[in-house]
Amino acid sequence: MAELSMQDHKHPFKDYTARHFRWECSDDGRVATITLNRPEKKNPLTFDSYAELRDLFRGLAYASDVRTVVIQGAGGNFCSGGDVFEIIEPLTKMTMPELLAFTRMTGDLVKAMRRAPQPIIAAIDGICAGAGAMVALAADFRLGTAEAKTAYLFTRVGLAGADMGACGLLPRVVGQGKATDLLMTGRAMGADEALACGFFSAVHAPAELLGKAQALAKTLADGPWFAHTMTKTMLNQEWAMGIEEMIESEAQAQAICMVTGDFGRAFQAFAAKEKPKFEGC
Repeated sequence: MAELSMQDHKHPFKDYTARHFRWECSDDGRVATITLNRPEKKNPLTFDSYAELRDLFRGLAYASDVRTVVIQGAGGNFCSGGDVFEIIEPLTKMTMPELLAFTRMTGDLVKAMRRAPQPIIAAIDGICAGAGAMVALAADFRLGTAEAKTAYLFTRVGLAGADMGACGLLPRVVGQGKATDLLMTGRAMGADEALACGFFSAVHAPAELLGKAQALAKTLADGPWFAHTMTKTMLNQEWAMGIEEMIESEAQAQAICMVTGDFGRAFQAFAAKEKPKFEGC
């Protein structure tokens, strides 16, 4: 019998066939691009697209090829939130158990994105609203355009700003005061404000946005990928830690990274005045 390794539990996702959005990968499979593809309605989410996105991000924990993910919307907009007639209207007719199942499912998408080992880059143009703004928030990087408008619209439809983890995630990105403002007023935040408060990492021209996002994704994918996954893991875990636990956890995380081949290869490349080649192990 052939000896199995943990790598045998992984499989390629390059040829994944998406049903409710577009999925494309670079030639080497390392950079995946998700395109929300209902441009005629500003790319709203449906029950089916929520579920498929959740399951895909869960599955990417077992990807042998994909190292970074870019998510964008088609037609000059990112995502307008939940589809009014395919989600919002049915919700008004559901029982409490059904509503709780739905809100847990939407939250599961955010959890799956945060737990996915791959860095996720949201490329945001035009409308980024409601649940779409939460998908953007769940990403690790957000690049925008001058035309981008981000709004947490939940209060506009009589709901709390506490949706899909917004009250926990948004203050960590933009600060408590700004988060309170955005979640209670439901107002749109323009690109300049988003850049100033740290919601956007950078702002690019619409024609350059996807290329810039994919270039960043390639840089991350070609870098010390295992170490990047460790950084993302620790950024998530340390939210609930005190300083003692933080420092001890990071000591353990860094020691783990030091036994990877990438660490040794980086030293050897530095000593030889060469560029290191990272393999993620």
